[in-house]
Amino acid sequence: MRGELIRVLSAVEEKANELKMDGFEPDLVLFGKEAYEFLKAQVNEEFGGEDAVYEISGLKVKVVEEFGEDAVVIDSKVLGLGRLGGAKRVKIIKD
Repeated sequence: MRGELIRVLSAVEEKANELKMDGFEPDLVLFGKEAYEFLKAQVNEEFGGEDAVYEISGLKVKVVEEFGEDAVVIDSKVLGLGRLGGAKRVKIIKD
């Protein structure tokens, strides 16, 4: 399942880079409950153990159940300040 872990890491990094190119400073990834469990299973399969995941690609990880199978890379400093942008959605679990 290494390929799935690499796919998730690449997708998160791609969205973070898109935000950086738009002038933002991404610092957080909000994972849906199912997406987080999928990520955690991939990480634990690759590295062993049953540890939680607190960081991915240098970004802090938080769980927001309502996001389900998706994740959102955000710049938490500008989100909610009325500026457009500052967030990019990522499909974690592919159908």
